[in-house]
Amino acid sequence: MTMTERDEPLTPAGRLFIQPGMEQIINCAVSVDDPIDVDAVKLEISNSILVKHPRFSSIMLKDSCGRERWRKTEVNVDDHIIIRHQPLTDDPSIFDEDAVNDYLADLSVSTPLSLTKPLWEFHLLLAHNSVVLRLHHALGDGISLMSMFMSCCRRADDPNQRPTAQGAGTSSSSNNRNVWRSLKKLVMVIWYTVVYVTEFGLRSLWLKDKKTAISGGAGVELWPRKLATAKFKIDDMKTVKKAIDNATINDVLFGVISCGLSRYLDLRSPKAPKEGLKMTGVAMINLRKQSGLQDFSEFMKSKSGARWGNKFGMLLLPVYITKEEVIHCSL
Repeated sequence: MTMTERDEPLTPAGRLFIQPGMEQIINCAVSVDDPIDVDAVKLEISNSILVKHPRFSSIMLKDSCGRERWRKTEVNVDDHIIIRHQPLTDDPSIFDEDAVNDYLADLSVSTPLSLTKPLWEFHLLLAHNSVVLRLHHALGDGISLMSMFMSCCRRADDPNQRPTAQGAGTSSSSNNRNVWRSLKKLVMVIWYTVVYVTEFGLRSLWLKDKKTAISGGAGVELWPRKLATAKFKIDDMKTVKKAIDNATINDVLFGVISCGLSRYLDLRSPKAPKEGLKMTGVAMINLRKQSGLQDFSEFMKSKSGARWGNKFGMLLLPVYITKEEVIHCSL
């Protein structure tokens, strides 16, 4: 297909996420208390910054060399709104949350996004007072997309105001560090970069985790999915965090995940040896200068440290399963 000068090439991360073996679509469900007004939703989307954003108003095409590019197009909101009037299940014993989870699980393996329109959709599940947002990961990462989503919302106490997103910011003391601290930091960065790159290479090429009940196989990306949700109170997580020296909320969350994996393996394969079992997880790390969600206007500034797109790295996290861990998890 003939390209124009205004067509913009995909970033390397964007190209990665559209590969058949790495196709990544973000599925997000939002539940509301009141019945959904379809016309109001369409009007709000039509007037929002979403349909004006370059990524959300462009289709993906390939040039004569097979390279993917973004091309600006007119957005027809009706093409991006899928309305489900009827309940997702006829079983009255299934709660709305479970029905929506099953819907998301089915979408994740059976319904790709059409390349004939910009790569996003809103599914309105009227019988369940829920909205499912589907966005291709080539559009941006979680920080970018959540910041845009918040820009489309309004505060409950003041409908004329948008909710604010306050990032953690950077420390002002960094400008006062002496040369030795800067040199030490540089050496540590180089050292840990070499260590993690080597570990990542070994893990990718040679080292493998042992086969367990959660191991996949050929075509695992097409296997049926089951989606379940669990709720944890942030106050409870803060209590655990305070009880452990130098712990963070992420540490507590990682502990919960490790505990869940231990109990799941014990349930699925109770006779399998677990002492010393090691599994490898992958955590996505935001690489922007400022952590946390940012105001959407910051993403659109050319010289801002919070740039739109996929700005993240991957960190290997080993999960060790021991008999003692299983005992602690049951307490």
